Amino acid sequence: MNRVEKEEVVAGLNRTFSEAAAVIVTHYRGLNVTEMNDLRGKMREAGAGFRVTKNRLARLALDGTPYAPLAGMFDGPVAIAYSDEVVAPARTCVNFAKQNDKLVVLGGAMGATVLDAGAVRDLASLPSLDELRGGIVGLLNAPAAKIAGVLQAPAGQLARVMDAYAKSDEAA
Repeated sequence: MNRVEKEEVVAGLNRTFSEAAAVIVTHYRGLNVTEMNDLRGKMREAGAGFRVTKNRLARLALDGTPYAPLAGMFDGPVAIAYSDEVVAPARTCVNFAKQNDKLVVLGGAMGATVLDAGAVRDLASLPSLDELRGGIVGLLNAPAAKIAGVLQAPAGQLARVMDAYAKSDEAA
């Protein structure tokens, strides 16, 4: 890789770090190509990215971004997971690491907040933004459904009384 290519890689990583809401740093020692492709596919499905990085270039790219404190994690075979949604990369990495012990979550960050591996696991257990939105919509819809049920109940009771009265007249 020549100097121009390295500068392009650093610029691309810097753009990634600047735009991401969360970055998760992992070791991938021992993962084969099939497993890496599987992990990348799962990341894409979750709306996240997964990229193997050269440590020196990644440390250069971290300068000037909120993720600069992560520079110490870039040692060994490192790959990063990133997304504009906070929970997606953490959840995907943690779930994949449960199935495959070759992927090790080292830590990560949400903006300037640095997370250790335990905090990343905790973050992964949180509901995603879409799940939270669905819960809020459900809470907002519940009172409307209850009001509609209350309004329909008297009409239903009146219909049952009329039906019972009609049946009692027929029986007599």
